[in-house]
Amino acid sequence: MTNSFIAGVDEAGRGPLAGPVAAAAVILDPAHIPAGLADSKVLTAARRQALYRDIMGSAIAVSVAFAGPATIERLNIRVATLDAMRRAVRGLSVRPSSVEIDGKDVPHGLDLPARAIVDGDALVPAISAASIIAKVTRDNLMVRLAAEFPAYGFERHMGYGTPEHTYAIEVHGPTQHHRLTFGRLKAYQA
Repeated sequence: MTNSFIAGVDEAGRGPLAGPVAAAAVILDPAHIPAGLADSKVLTAARRQALYRDIMGSAIAVSVAFAGPATIERLNIRVATLDAMRRAVRGLSVRPSSVEIDGKDVPHGLDLPARAIVDGDALVPAISAASIIAKVTRDNLMVRLAAEFPAYGFERHMGYGTPEHTYAIEVHGPTQHHRLTFGRLKAYQA
């Protein structure tokens, strides 16, 4: 039986100095699309959390895949992100008929019709939903890492290169969750 489900795909966390990239794939139920979907970057944290719950409660399928710092360093951020996107699509409990991805690139190995849409997270509801799922999932993971590594303030900056974060790295050095190929962290490579 053929379906006409479109999976939206987006990522969160390409730019931080620490933590994984999270990629999400979402198939929305056309009869129950949450109101207010938008690019996760333009939403408040509270609105993202509320939409996350709405999406998880109404979507036909949701899948999240990660690429951690070791994978990012081995492959590079672009390839690692595209691989996480491919794995997120493959992890869906329902096979979509096609995939729409935020950005300029389509991951290899999808075995499905797929197209990249620049600013898709602002234009396509399923991609907006994937943006929100990826961002909230990654942020929640960074909050958990903050409990394990309280000196770094991950719960405040989510691993981005803020002055607080770069100072913590200078004082305490990087953790295994830092990306040693990024920016100033290159000085810590073995």
